[in-house]
Amino acid sequence: MVDVVVVGAGFAGLTAARELTGLGYEVVVFEGRDRVGGRSYTATLAGVPVDLGATFVGPGQTAVTGLAAELGCPTVGTYHQGNNLILWRGRLKSYRSTIPTLSILELLDVSRIQWRFERLCRQIPVGEPWRAPAAHRLDTMSLDRWLRSVYASASTRDLMAIMARVTWGCEPHQVSMLHAARYVKAAGGLGRMLDVEGGAQQDRFPAGTQQIAQRMAEELDGAEPGSRVRLGAPVRRITRNPDGTVTVHTGSGDGVTAGAVVVAVPPAHRDAIEFDPALPPRHTALPGHWPQGMLSKAYAAYDTPFWRADGRSGEALSDDGPVFITFDVSPDENGPGILLGFTDARTFDPLSPDRRRDKALHGFAKLFGDAALKPIDYLDFCWGCDDFAPGGPTAAVPPGSWTEFGPWLREPVDQIYWAGTETADQWTGFLDGAVRSGQRAAAEVHRRLSSGG
Repeated sequence: MVDVVVVGAGFAGLTAARELTGLGYEVVVFEGRDRVGGRSYTATLAGVPVDLGATFVGPGQTAVTGLAAELGCPTVGTYHQGNNLILWRGRLKSYRSTIPTLSILELLDVSRIQWRFERLCRQIPVGEPWRAPAAHRLDTMSLDRWLRSVYASASTRDLMAIMARVTWGCEPHQVSMLHAARYVKAAGGLGRMLDVEGGAQQDRFPAGTQQIAQRMAEELDGAEPGSRVRLGAPVRRITRNPDGTVTVHTGSGDGVTAGAVVVAVPPAHRDAIEFDPALPPRHTALPGHWPQGMLSKAYAAYDTPFWRADGRSGEALSDDGPVFITFDVSPDENGPGILLGFTDARTFDPLSPDRRRDKALHGFAKLFGDAALKPIDYLDFCWGCDDFAPGGPTAAVPPGSWTEFGPWLREPVDQIYWAGTETADQWTGFLDGAVRSGQRAAAEVHRRLSSGG
C-alpha cells in the first residue's frame, strides 16, 4: 500500500508525483509505455536531438521553464533571423511579421477577424467557460461556422485552418468555437500563442524536452531505478474500495492500494481504464466527446542550414501540403541544418514511409529550393498512428462538448483526481499546462489526505 498512485508518466503525472513526494507522501507512478514523457518524445537526427512531440516554450510559461531550470535543462532561442516565407495560391513570397504578406484587402480582413476573435476571448471565463454569456451559442458552432458568420474571407479562413491544424490537429469545422476562444485566452491571446519572438515558439531545449521528464523520473526513483516509476505497466482497472481507499490494477495483474489516485492521461484515453464502480454518467461519457487531434512531424537534416545564406529564417507557411508550417531547429550556423515541418495528418499518415519522406522533402523544396531534396538524414513521426495512445498534440474538442461535459473535465470522483494539459486553465495544450495541472492535482490530493477525507 502507498499513499498515492499516479497513472501516466508524462509531464502532468511526473509533476504530480514530484510535488506529492516532496510533501512526504509515498507515491508510485504507472506508465504503460516503455518510456517516460508522454507526448514529449526526443529522438536523434544526424546526431542532434529532435523532438517528435512537444518542442517549444515561451514567455509566461513559468511552470515548465521553472521546472526545467530546477532540473538543469537550459533553453536556446528559436532561430528567426531573416525573411519568413509563404507559399500561397501558387506564389512564394517573403515577409517578416507574424502575419504573412497578403494583399491589402486580405490583411485588413485578417486584422478584423483577429480583433473580433480577441474581443470574444475576453468574455470567456477560462476556469468555467460554460458560464460565458454566449457559451451555448459559441459551443453549438464550430470555428469554421463562426468565421463564416462574421464573413471572413477565404484567405482568412485558410490561415485559420493552418492555425487549427498546428494547434489542435484538426480542421476548423471539427473544433468548438467556445473551445477555440477558451484555448486562445488560456495562452494569453493569438499573438502570444502563435509568435516566435515573444510568443510560445520563442525558445526550445537543445537536448530535447523529454530530458525534463527523464530527470523527474530519475529524481523520483533515486538510487533504485523503477522503484517509484514503473514502465510497461498500463493501468487497466481502478477500484474504489468501501474503506475509502482505491486499488489500481495494471495489465500484469498487479494491484496497488492507495489513499488516492491521479489519472494523468488525455481525456480521450480515460475510457481505456475500467472503473469499478462505474464513474458517474457525465464522467463516463466525457472521453467520447473530448477526442485527440492528429498531427505529424517531419524533420530533414542537411550539412548546413543553407537557407540562412539566402537570408531565410526557416519559418514558412504553405497552403499546398502536406508540409504546412516549418521552423529552423539547427544547433548552430555550422550545421547540421535541420528543418522541422508540421504535416497534415489526413494526407500524410496513410502513406508508406518512403512516400512520406518523398512528400515531405518536396514540401520543403517548394519553400527552400531543390537543395532541400538532398538531406543527410530524415525522420518523421505520426502521432495519430501511435500504438499505445494515438493522437496529439492535444484535444480537438468538438461543438457541444464544453457546455455538456466541461464541468466534469477535472471534477474529482471520490479518491480519483484528474491531471493532464487538457485540464489546465493556463497554457492548455502546452507543456506548461501539463506541469500546472500536475501541481493542481497534487494540491487537491494533499488537501484530501491531510484532512483525513
